[in-house]
Amino acid sequence: MSDMRETARDRRAVVKNGLVLGSLLAIPGAVSAAQKLTSRDLKPLSQPPLPGRASVPAQPLISSRVVRPELLKRALASLDRHGARTKRDRMAIVDFSAASSQPRFHFVDLASGRSTSLLVSHGSGSDPAHTGHLQRFSNAFGSNASSEGAFLTSDYYHGKHGKSQRLIGLDPTNNNALGRAIVIHAAWYANKDILKTRGVLGRSQGCFAVGERELEQVFARLGEGRMIYATKV
Repeated sequence: MSDMRETARDRRAVVKNGLVLGSLLAIPGAVSAAQKLTSRDLKPLSQPPLPGRASVPAQPLISSRVVRPELLKRALASLDRHGARTKRDRMAIVDFSAASSQPRFHFVDLASGRSTSLLVSHGSGSDPAHTGHLQRFSNAFGSNASSEGAFLTSDYYHGKHGKSQRLIGLDPTNNNALGRAIVIHAAWYANKDILKTRGVLGRSQGCFAVGERELEQVFARLGEGRMIYATKV
């Protein structure tokens, strides 16, 4: 009975915060598996504030780069659809309509309404000419392309790109993610400094590659069992 009450509270909270966020958010690799990391290995450089802490009151969203309403609507609908498998306090939304030079990896706290955005690369198969804009998605093996849909963050490991996190594709458009080794990892070509010389980030093999100095923040904000929703609207 307590589980039922908790599920009902979670659903009401997401609906309520979806409405709040909707009004606030204005338009403005393959990896080789190895040993699992310990909690000490993955200790974040700075732990983000937890939802509901009195010492860190929620602040209004003031960034000019926030989740667009239509994208947010789709992301929340996906969270509701897959909610039985995911935690519902925080999620990430990747806006692949934006260029790789723009912070498009949005981390949304559904309890406080706060948002943080970082750079993220897309796959070379999604942008063969390296324009910085994602042209297409693919769920096919060997495509080196990004996939769209909802991903569930899974366990951590140490592989080809160092600390990484496995992802499970929850939709027919990305259900090969685990087999394709579509993961979160850091890469030099995703560091913001590269924009000074190239204007766009480098491309991954379909993974969500972030800057080397941002990886710990990503791990801290997502953890295991949360959703990443990625698409192009």
